[in-house]
Amino acid sequence: MKTARLVLLSTCLLGSSAHATSFVISTDVTVSLTMNSTKGTSGSFSDDKIVLAAKDDAAAFVASEGVIRGARIQAAFLRIRGVVNEPYSDQQLATAILML
Repeated sequence: MKTARLVLLSTCLLGSSAHATSFVISTDVTVSLTMNSTKGTSGSFSDDKIVLAAKDDAAAFVASEGVIRGARIQAAFLRIRGVVNEPYSDQQLATAILML
């Protein structure tokens, strides 16, 4: 796990530092979403139907920089925040959903 993060970090550092920071944060959110199990089940958000159904809404959310907020992305945000106790922004969560 640490090796993968170091590879991602070194790859990102070859590009601009602003984009590298955003990419590493987004990657950490994605890792968090794939590692956290949902309430009472063994699995991750990559198996969660509510979160997976929000992929199209997440794409619209990210592309519009948060202006377009569909019902599915709102439901996914609620679901994730009910399980993950990290203060991720809506933009970080939507980006992570796209990476699942």
